Amino acid sequence: MGNLVISINNITVRNLEQTLFKNLSFEVKKAEHWALVGESGSGKSVLLQTISGKFNIVGGRIHHFYHEKFIQQHNINDPNLTFHKLIASVSPRHHFRNLSNTSDFYYQQRFNSCDSEDAPTVDTYLSAIRPVANSNPVWDFETTIEKLRLGPLREKQLIKLSNGETKRLLIAAALLKHPVLLLLDNPLTGLDVQSRVWFNRLLNEITESGITVVLATPPFEIPDIITHVAVLHQGAIVNTMTRDKFNPTMVNVPAVKPVDMSELNQLLSLNPVARFDDIVYMKNVNISYGENRVLSNVNWQIKQGEHWALLGANGAGKSTLLSLINGDNPQAYANDIVLFDRRRGTGESIWDIKSKTGFVSPELYQYFPTDNTCLQVIESGFYDTLGLFRQSSPQKAAIALRWMKLLELEAYANKPLKGISASAQRLCLLARALVKNPVLLIFDEPCQGLDAHQQLHFKHLVDAICTSGKTTLIYVTHYQHEIPDSVNLMLKLDKGRVVEV
Repeated sequence: MGNLVISINNITVRNLEQTLFKNLSFEVKKAEHWALVGESGSGKSVLLQTISGKFNIVGGRIHHFYHEKFIQQHNINDPNLTFHKLIASVSPRHHFRNLSNTSDFYYQQRFNSCDSEDAPTVDTYLSAIRPVANSNPVWDFETTIEKLRLGPLREKQLIKLSNGETKRLLIAAALLKHPVLLLLDNPLTGLDVQSRVWFNRLLNEITESGITVVLATPPFEIPDIITHVAVLHQGAIVNTMTRDKFNPTMVNVPAVKPVDMSELNQLLSLNPVARFDDIVYMKNVNISYGENRVLSNVNWQIKQGEHWALLGANGAGKSTLLSLINGDNPQAYANDIVLFDRRRGTGESIWDIKSKTGFVSPELYQYFPTDNTCLQVIESGFYDTLGLFRQSSPQKAAIALRWMKLLELEAYANKPLKGISASAQRLCLLARALVKNPVLLIFDEPCQGLDAHQQLHFKHLVDAICTSGKTTLIYVTHYQHEIPDSVNLMLKLDKGRVVEV
């Protein structure tokens, strides 16, 4: 037992009315670093949350040996120093709050100058973190800022960070707590190619400093520092092995069925796509926040029926560019922008734009309310609201359910969004974007967190939609293999400038 970090013995875990694990066992020894792999909903995130103490254990036991050893080594006699304080977790959702600490961030806050100023800066947020003890002097404030490449971002409000920048911030916050055990849920999600290489090196420094790492990750993205792999399936650990014996094919990937084209065409015919000439026409667009220029002289014309990939590294300006098209950014009025054959600022409302657009992004996922049922979330796509705030329409609910079946989500129809896996939540938001058959689909990293089966099935569905009608598509991803085959045009940004088109 002397080399054990944590031991899980035959635990049964329940949350609300659901049994999450039954008779599950797992252990981590000193100098071991584990990757948890498996299909969507297999239990990877739930296991991380169980280790961190989020769920109640109704049978069996978890023994936190690292906690006992820490107390002995530092001669601590403090009953308030529980094992929770020696664990740091980085999850897919953050929980940032305004400076007043009275409310969480909301989706459009980053584009509204008055409200965005109520968000803490990177420096303020990280300076408030206090470690339990000075147990790991490697990760002091200045070193962590440097290692996580946050120096240029110290005075930037959290709400204005890109998806990849936010990920680096959350990892920095975790390290500043000086944890003994670091739990990472899909840490590579949202990172561009160069950032993933950098993160691989960072993990090596983290483990060399004495921190034990357990992470959930896709089977094809296992970092170099991982020594052991646990394969999960339907809430059970079905295999464990050393890293060198693991093969990604050990993870269950159900075959992808062909898209039901008859059903898809019937759904698309319920709301035929209106005719336009220019879906987007931008001339010399510039966007600044204070002295920070985010977009510089961007020109982009998108004709109806075209299918574009929008590419660029983290922080290149992609999300800001999309916010101008989706109607979320008020700086659109100060620029020469035509949307759906109409110049911005000529009397159209934000709802006129959103009625023609289906949109998904990492930021929308972060801030979307989770109390509605999944069916209600998808029905809200008809009204372009973040959740259903009116009486459900039986006719629209029936259409939403048909889209759920196309995306293999019907089993979640009556479950609250917060009660399903992160990947299923993301698929529900994708169905919400599709439900009204909009003129323009904007998919910003739509496959984040999806397993291999879900990614391929969604990719086939997008291709089927694009070849069946006059739908226009803008697709953002850091992974070349995720780009649908129907995409044949590309615009690339670098530091706010168009570098390739």
